[in-house]
Amino acid sequence: MAAVNRDNEEEVKTDDGSPKIKPRPIVRLGIFLIAHSPVFSVVFSAAGVLALLLLPLLAKNTYISENALMPGSARSMLSNRDVSDGSKLVKDIKNFRLNHEGQGVEVQKLIGKYMSDMGAEVSYQKFHPEGNQFHPLHFFSGPDSYTLLENVSCASYGVNVAGIIRAPRGDGKESIVLVTPYDFINGGDYEDLSLGIVSSLFSLLSRVTWLSKDIIWLVADSRYGDYRPVAAWLTEYHSPSFKVSDLLKCDEQNTADNFRRAGTMAAALVLKVDGRSEKFEDTLSIYAEASNGQMPNLDLINVVNYLAVHRQGFYVKVEKVVSLLSSSWLKIFGEIFEAVGKLAHMLNPDWNFGIPAADYLEGSATLASSLYSQALGIPTGPHGAFRDYQVDAITLKVSPRFPPDSKTRQHDFFLRGARLLEGTIRSVNNLLEKFHQSFFLYMLTSPSKFISVGVYMIAFALLVAPLPMVAASLYIDGCKSLTNSTDNPTENFKSWKWLDAAKQVFTLHLFGFIVTLLPYFICQVPGQHSPTNRSIMWGTTSSSLLLITFVTMPGCSPFSSRLHGTNWAILKSVTISAAFIGLCLMSIINFATAEIGALLLVPTCLMAQPIKPALRSRRLKSLLGAFCSIVLLTIGFPVMFFAISKGLLGEGLVGLSLGGEFWTWLESLWAWKSATYLYIGMVHLPCWLLCLCILFHPS
Repeated sequence: MAAVNRDNEEEVKTDDGSPKIKPRPIVRLGIFLIAHSPVFSVVFSAAGVLALLLLPLLAKNTYISENALMPGSARSMLSNRDVSDGSKLVKDIKNFRLNHEGQGVEVQKLIGKYMSDMGAEVSYQKFHPEGNQFHPLHFFSGPDSYTLLENVSCASYGVNVAGIIRAPRGDGKESIVLVTPYDFINGGDYEDLSLGIVSSLFSLLSRVTWLSKDIIWLVADSRYGDYRPVAAWLTEYHSPSFKVSDLLKCDEQNTADNFRRAGTMAAALVLKVDGRSEKFEDTLSIYAEASNGQMPNLDLINVVNYLAVHRQGFYVKVEKVVSLLSSSWLKIFGEIFEAVGKLAHMLNPDWNFGIPAADYLEGSATLASSLYSQALGIPTGPHGAFRDYQVDAITLKVSPRFPPDSKTRQHDFFLRGARLLEGTIRSVNNLLEKFHQSFFLYMLTSPSKFISVGVYMIAFALLVAPLPMVAASLYIDGCKSLTNSTDNPTENFKSWKWLDAAKQVFTLHLFGFIVTLLPYFICQVPGQHSPTNRSIMWGTTSSSLLLITFVTMPGCSPFSSRLHGTNWAILKSVTISAAFIGLCLMSIINFATAEIGALLLVPTCLMAQPIKPALRSRRLKSLLGAFCSIVLLTIGFPVMFFAISKGLLGEGLVGLSLGGEFWTWLESLWAWKSATYLYIGMVHLPCWLLCLCILFHPS
C-alpha cells in the first residue's frame, strides 16, 4: 500500500480500489469560493461599502497611551509679566510697520532683538522661493530637493528668524520647536496675535528650570506661503549646504555661518491665529495630515485636545466636509443605525452600538474630510515639513471671538493660548524617548474620537476580496471556452494563452507610465504657461500616443479583429489581477487613496463585459449589465470623476475650464510628490483603458 502524507493530503480508495486524492480543507474552500464567485462578489462588495458606512459608529474615544506625558498635572507658571512682554512685542511691531512700511527685514531684526533680550541664541536664515515644476527624477528624492526660480532678485528672498533657549537640565541632544508663520511684508493683525502668544510663552521658558529639551522658536517668513519657509529652515537644519550660492551675494554677512542648531526634534507645534471665531468661544482647529497620508502620533493630538478643552476652555474642532452635514441619504443611514442601536440596547443593555443621527452626520463629515485629506497626499499645514524628517508635528489655528484690535480681550487670549502651549511643552518635555506608544495609522471622526488601522482596513479588505476569486473563475471559464474549440482540452489549462492578455495589460500600463511623465516635457515647452493650454496639450499628446499604441500593436486595440484570438474572460482575469496588485500596493503607501480607488475601480472591473453579445441577445439582464458597465466606465474616467466631485461640492465647471482646473489639481499633486498622482497614471488609468477594451471586445 502506498504511503500517505498526512500533512498535505488524505488518501482514500474508490470502488475499484484506485487511490483518490482528497483536497485539503483550505483547497476545498478556495474551490467553493471560485465556483460561486459572482455571489461572493456581490456579498463582499456590499459588505465593504457597509463597513465604510459603519466606521463612524466604530470610532473609539481617544486616550493617552504614554503615561509619562501626564497632561495638566502641573500648574501653569505663566504670569502677567510674560503676557505683558508678548503684548509689548505686538505693539512695537504694529508701530514699526506704520512708520516703516515695506521694510520687512527690520521687523525681523526687531523680533530677533526681543529673542536676544530673553536670553535666546538668535540666527537668521535666507531662503529663495521654490519653483512649482514637475521633475520625474526628483519625485522620490528627499525633502531637500527643490527647483530654483530664475531671475530672482535679492529683495525676493525670504528671511526666517530662529531663537533657541538652551535647556538648563538638558544635554543639548533634544529639542521642541514652536513655529509662527508671519508675513513680514503684508502681515495682518491676526498674525501679530500669534507672535504675541508665543512671545509670552518664550518669556516664561527663558526663566524656568524644569526644561530638559531645548526650545526653538521659528518665525517663518510666509510671504511665499506657510510651508516653504519651514521646509527651507528644516533643510538647512538637517542638511547644511556649504556651497556658495546666490544667497551669499545678497548677504551683508554669511548667514550660514551663524545658523544655530539644537538637538533632535521631539515634536513641533505650528501656531496660527486665523480670523474671527463664528462660535461664542475661542476656536482651536487641529490640522494633522502630512504628505501621502502620514499622521503624527495620536498622543500629541490627545494632549493638545485635553488641555484645550479641560484646561483652557477652547472649542476644538477638526475639518469636515460641510456639504455632507445636509445630506439626506446620509441622514437616513444615521437614523437607521440609531434605531438599530436602540433595539440592540433593549435586547442587551451592554450593547452600546448606535449613536444619535446628528453625531453620525458629524462623524461621517469629519471622516470624509480626513479620508480625502490623506488621499490627496498634500499637507494641510506647515507641520507637513516636519513629517518628512519623522518629527511629530501639528498645526494649531486659533480663531478668537473678539476683533484683533480689542485691547481688553487680548490679555486673556494671550494667557490662555500661551498656557495651552506651555502644558503641551511640559508633557513633551517629560518624554524620555520619541512618541511611540499610540497610533500612527488612524482617522479622526472628531477631536476626541478615532478609528484605528485595524478597523478601517476591514472595509478595504472586503472591497478587494472578490478580485482574486473572480480572476481565478474567469481564467477557468476562459480555458473552458478554449477547450470547446480544440481537440486537446487538457493542454489548454497548461498552455500560455494568458500571455497574449498579459502583453496587452503590460502595454497599457507602460502607456500609463509614459502619460505620467508627460507633464515634465510639457512644462519645458516655451510659451505654454496657461493651465488650459497645458491640459489641452497633455490630452492631445496622450490621445496621440494611445492611437499610436493601438496602430503599432493591434492586439491592444478594442476595435481590432486580432482581439478575436484573445479570450475576453482571460483578458479580464489578468486585468483584475493587475488592479488587485495595484490597489494592495497603494494601500501600503497611502491607504486612503487605495480605499477611494477601490470604490471606483473594483465595481468597474467586476462589471466590465463585452457589449456586443448583450446587444445581440437583447435580454433585460444583459442590457442592464452593459448599461452599468458604461455608467461605471464613464464615472471612473479621471477627468469625469474630477468634474463630478466638483459638482457635488457646488462648483460648476464646463468646457475648457474643466481641463485647466484638472491640470492645476494634478500640478498640486506632483508639486507635493503625492503618490496619488502615480496611482492615477500607473494603476487607475491603465485598468480603466483595459476595461474599455473589454467593453468593446469583438466577441
